[in-house]
Amino acid sequence: MTQKLTAEVLIPDLTPAERSRMERVESVLPAIRAAAQEADALGAFPKGHVKLLADAGLLGLVVPEEFGGLGGGLRDLAATTYALGTVCGSTALAYFFHCSASSRGMLPLAAIDAGLYTDDEVPVVRQFAQKVLRRMGAESLMLANFASEAVKASNANVLISTTATATEGGWLLNGEKSFGCLSGTADYYLVTARREDVPGIDGLGLFLVARESVGVRPRAPWQGLGMRASDNHGLVLENCFVPADEALAIPGGFTRATQMSRGSWVGNQVAIAAIYAGIARGVWEYALGRTMAAKFADTGKPIASSPMHQVLIGNGEASLGEAHLWLRRQIDLEASEPPILPKDEVVASWKLAKGAICEHAFSVATDALKMCGTSGALMDNVLGRSLRDTAMGLVQAFPAERGKLDLAKVIVDREGWAGLTTRDALADAKPEKVEAAAR
Repeated sequence: MTQKLTAEVLIPDLTPAERSRMERVESVLPAIRAAAQEADALGAFPKGHVKLLADAGLLGLVVPEEFGGLGGGLRDLAATTYALGTVCGSTALAYFFHCSASSRGMLPLAAIDAGLYTDDEVPVVRQFAQKVLRRMGAESLMLANFASEAVKASNANVLISTTATATEGGWLLNGEKSFGCLSGTADYYLVTARREDVPGIDGLGLFLVARESVGVRPRAPWQGLGMRASDNHGLVLENCFVPADEALAIPGGFTRATQMSRGSWVGNQVAIAAIYAGIARGVWEYALGRTMAAKFADTGKPIASSPMHQVLIGNGEASLGEAHLWLRRQIDLEASEPPILPKDEVVASWKLAKGAICEHAFSVATDALKMCGTSGALMDNVLGRSLRDTAMGLVQAFPAERGKLDLAKVIVDREGWAGLTTRDALADAKPEKVEAAAR
């Protein structure tokens, strides 16, 4: 009988090709699990993990084979981040931020096929998109995707203030990115910035910044509640030069590409929610194993057999099951061919699914803590890490309350909500433009 893979708990109907890729993932889990406790204590992404993932071919997991990747899709990515989450949430998060860069190659190529660029623009877009994918695939380089900034807008996830100023031979970038893993570790940072000479979201562009470039450095040590070993320090860019051929900066070039995503503007955010479900599964198995192994001194029965523990077991199983159901439904909506629902309904589902998955994951972690009691309540064991890591899911990207509010506004007021915007776009954005960006 074929051994069940960790990923199959989430996606039991893996195709033969998907199963082959998930076997690669399974092969790295023991080493990542073994490094998790020390990595969390040090607050640093283990340097050996880059080679571990590269040697397994996983840096190119979702890169087409023609660019040297494994040819996986969204199902592969979600299954992988889920499996990694069961052993180390920090590694799973950092890996997601690497893989999310692939959308900056795949979406522009899809937009070319859809005829969204002029004949003059196509070579520029194609060159940039293929460069991103080749670096991830054939060259096995690690990329880090930086969009988020500390300043927020009321109608958008991300407000882009980082600027790109034209200079001889390229661009000068200035600004700060507050959130993004692999600072100081990735080979290249994929930075979203706005051209100073192009107003609105059409001025957004993508820039490949080499780690050793002059004028770029990690922002500040990450002292977060959870995912402490993801090198999530953000970036500071001070007159950082990016050559013209390392940028996709044609007006509207990036925003046209985002139209090709099936779900959110990034196109793969469901895979980050899979991390939290994976963490929940990992800590739940730990708690069950611990309370089944511990015995009552007078009866010899497992501690898990007590009425209190059995109530907690029922609650935890229900919460874990609901997290899996929400997650699998959203994956199906974003990955199924042909599409099950139109894009606006997929995005509406995501508004609820993200919060539901993360809140259920946190509930599982708290039930696991209660099951293991005071003796298990340690900062540096699986319980401590998982409780802190799942807590990050309550606020990362947006909390459940924000998702419900956004969905309610769409239903009642037909008020859209953009995935990202720019500071100058806020002043004169028309409602129909904001709604289009949300779609």
